[in-house]
Amino acid sequence: MFALNIWERQIPVKAVYADCVEWVCKKYGIARSELDILMFLANNPEYNTAADIVEIKHMTKSHVSTSVQNLEKNGYITKYRSPGNQKTIHLSLCEKSEEVINNGKKALEAFGEILFGGMTKEETAEFWRLVERMQKNMREYLEVKK
Repeated sequence: MFALNIWERQIPVKAVYADCVEWVCKKYGIARSELDILMFLANNPEYNTAADIVEIKHMTKSHVSTSVQNLEKNGYITKYRSPGNQKTIHLSLCEKSEEVINNGKKALEAFGEILFGGMTKEETAEFWRLVERMQKNMREYLEVKK
């Protein structure tokens, strides 16, 4: 029998993640959603619109909108329109975001060390293989459901 409580186990994972990135957010006076967006843009330059963030990160439109406004206001990102498509607004990281992103990467490394502590490289690779398979299953299910 499938035990749904495996999904409840993500609660401590989220708590540890929040703990690991908290110092970065405090240091730069940004919300965690803002750090998540900066890290997403840094790691996925091909996905550079608010709509991409909503779709891929499964964040609410209102959180993304508010976070993007704050990041732009504080000089971490800029908005631009591509010459061929004036309708779509793209997001670009500013130089000011580099230090935040570098510290965000350090925080994520610390999180990874906690999460994968005591695991072999093979076990970690198998974990990611299984997660990718689960994500593929979920994407396929959602596509069929549309």
